[in-house]
Amino acid sequence: MRGADLKRFLVRHVLPHVQGAAQYLGSELNAVHKHADSVKGRLCMAFPDTYTIGMSHHGMQVLYTMMNERADWCCERVYAPWSDMEQQLRQHNLPLYGLESFTPLCEFDVLGITLQYEICATNVLTILDLGQVALHAADRTMRDPLVLGGGPCAQNPEPMAPFIDAFVTGDGEPSLPAICDLWLQLKQQIANTTGLFDGVAGQRQREEALATLARQLPYCYVPRFYEPVYVDNRFASLSRTRQDVPETIEPSVISDLESIPLPIRPLVPFVECVHDRIAIEIMRGCPWQCRFCQSTVIKRPLRVRSVETIVQAALESYHNSGFNEISILSLSSSDYPYFEELILRLKEVFRPLNVNISVPSLRVNEQLRSIAELLGTDRRNSLTLAPEVARDDMREQIRKKIKNEDLYEGCRQAFRNGFDSVKLYFLCGLPGERPADLDGIVEMAETIAKIGKEERGRYAKVTASVSNFVPKAHTPYQWNGMQRREYFAWAHKYLWGRRTIRNVNIKCHGIDTSLLEGILSRGDRRTAAAIELAWRRGARLDSWHEHLDADRWWNALAECGIDVDRQLHEPYDISHRLPWDHLNVKYGRPFLEKEQSRSVVQLDAMAEAI
Repeated sequence: MRGADLKRFLVRHVLPHVQGAAQYLGSELNAVHKHADSVKGRLCMAFPDTYTIGMSHHGMQVLYTMMNERADWCCERVYAPWSDMEQQLRQHNLPLYGLESFTPLCEFDVLGITLQYEICATNVLTILDLGQVALHAADRTMRDPLVLGGGPCAQNPEPMAPFIDAFVTGDGEPSLPAICDLWLQLKQQIANTTGLFDGVAGQRQREEALATLARQLPYCYVPRFYEPVYVDNRFASLSRTRQDVPETIEPSVISDLESIPLPIRPLVPFVECVHDRIAIEIMRGCPWQCRFCQSTVIKRPLRVRSVETIVQAALESYHNSGFNEISILSLSSSDYPYFEELILRLKEVFRPLNVNISVPSLRVNEQLRSIAELLGTDRRNSLTLAPEVARDDMREQIRKKIKNEDLYEGCRQAFRNGFDSVKLYFLCGLPGERPADLDGIVEMAETIAKIGKEERGRYAKVTASVSNFVPKAHTPYQWNGMQRREYFAWAHKYLWGRRTIRNVNIKCHGIDTSLLEGILSRGDRRTAAAIELAWRRGARLDSWHEHLDADRWWNALAECGIDVDRQLHEPYDISHRLPWDHLNVKYGRPFLEKEQSRSVVQLDAMAEAI
């Protein structure tokens, strides 16, 4: 069934029976449509969560715009369907498709999947299966699309290795077009010489093409050429099955962010999404080295855009979309070296247009004292801050050196300048955490609420959002085990019990979701069997609490022989090889080892001080 026929059938027989039908229609404002005969290659970008989440993802918009600016490639999009849409597609034996042309996923040359959240692993399998792409990489031939994986979860690719042809770490702007071009070239060469085969012969053709990718592109990790070795039921090393592929993988890195154009025609969704606004990336990387943070490691080095580039891109995006809010993005926006100049220019340009400026990632420092006045607001607004912990010695431990007096004075100035609420992000379960650290979370939130009362005559609304700490790959804490379920349950209850002001809300993340995130982010290749089993038993959209059936996951892990206690809770010795060690990061493993050793010394000192 061709795209036009598929669309007609969907409109008549499928979409009337699903909720939010507009999300499956494509043709949004600024969507790009190209005829298949006018391009050489066809790429579909997949986001393994729902449209309302995926449409807010800035990275996909960047790559979508970049690839569609090329005359020889078209780029389309696909998102994980809701359960009612999946049911309808299966009932009518219809494929999942690219939104722009209604082309089945199996007919694209490349399928690029953004691996943003570990808990969405089963959605990847849903997209592949509904798109009529073989679930396992080993079963595909050159007729199938190249299945690429990138994004944060590619920092430990092993749990998804059987399903993905190639993983890419680092910046997507240089790597995606290079991979797409080389794959298309290899596919055409094979078609012109021997022809494209099916079955075992076609699988051999694909294997040789993938080997060429791995040889020629240093940031391209093809897991089929690497065999994990286990000793005493624990990962010990990764051995190459052929010597012409690299032993370790380098990240793709943009040296000059200013040279990479910002998207100025943002996709405007038909339905309400998580973030309906213009997003402008002002800086990539972070000047700080917090030990818990994976992003600060994998996004090195620090690179910035100029003020005028940002302002002009924001203005063009506004004229091309009509959004009434602009969000400036980076890991720590207030550390942008020209922050004050940028905010003043944005206010100068956008205040007359009644467009709000949002800065969601502010660092707590002396500058915070003046940011509220600098930003100002004609609308009632919320200030979002991430102190992570509330006590000075624990801040020293995690290497996030901020001061409470800066935070409190910044909140005071925010209340004076029209802000009416504060959202705080904290971590629970960090190495060495004590009851006093939990006390500090509540004390900080309630102190801010009281400052609001001093300035505005009533307690400010303060939300303390508490995440359960997961030791992630490529961080100094990667050798640590994760706290157990019983600890998190006690800590959450303890935090809530310490609260005395009704305007202060303590929101703790779900324990099962966090533990599963830990399993999937710290697992080796054997974890893939449990992912597939959970999916075959109905695991879908597990990042949505109403869909998560945690027992289904725990049963699948048990049946696949995954030692959850060892994989999740037992620490690694610093001499151990880790499942993700073959992926290189800037400064490398020696830097992480040094930071972990320092943290252990600091933890011992903290324990002795009690």
